[in-house]
Amino acid sequence: MAKVQPLPAAASPSPSPGSYFDGHQIQQPYTVWMKSLVFNGNGCTVYTADGGVAFRIDNYGCKGGREVFFMDRAGNTLIRIRRKGFGMFRRWEVCHVAGEEEEATPWFSVRRVKKGGAAVTMHGGAGTCYRVDACCARKSDYRVISGGAGGAVVAEVARKQTAAGVVLDADVLTLTVGPEVDHLLVLGLVVVRGLMNRSL
Repeated sequence: MAKVQPLPAAASPSPSPGSYFDGHQIQQPYTVWMKSLVFNGNGCTVYTADGGVAFRIDNYGCKGGREVFFMDRAGNTLIRIRRKGFGMFRRWEVCHVAGEEEEATPWFSVRRVKKGGAAVTMHGGAGTCYRVDACCARKSDYRVISGGAGGAVVAEVARKQTAAGVVLDADVLTLTVGPEVDHLLVLGLVVVRGLMNRSL
């Protein structure tokens, strides 16, 4: 199984001045490589802080497919993402998948909003519960924010930097997730955004 070497703890880049996380809380870092481990496949691979594969998507169709499956490292499907609607009514429906029969339970939906952002609505809920705010400086950088205006930042995505401060290609990202949010939900949002931008 592929492995990404982690940065030494002492050399890990410090939080940027624009970070909104509380430094006293435990955050979980992931490396997201917007490439499939399957030759000539589309998808992405998520690595833990120690460099091991945690999750993956192997999409054998074209980029931006209508349906993709998010799996753990063993290939067990965890969530299913389907694109529905057209034009301004387009949305992405995300379902939990559990059991050997892979029964899908509706979880949340995502729709595109202005300025490269997205709005997230939980199944059965009222109104927007999370939103994705894009960074104007870099297309690949964005934040996941809980609630409406004035909500807390629960996750941040940025292009990955090496210990020497070299910024890697736009398809290698660092995802930092706060302790107060479901990590699988955030990872699902990262995948949906990749589908929106046709980067996987």
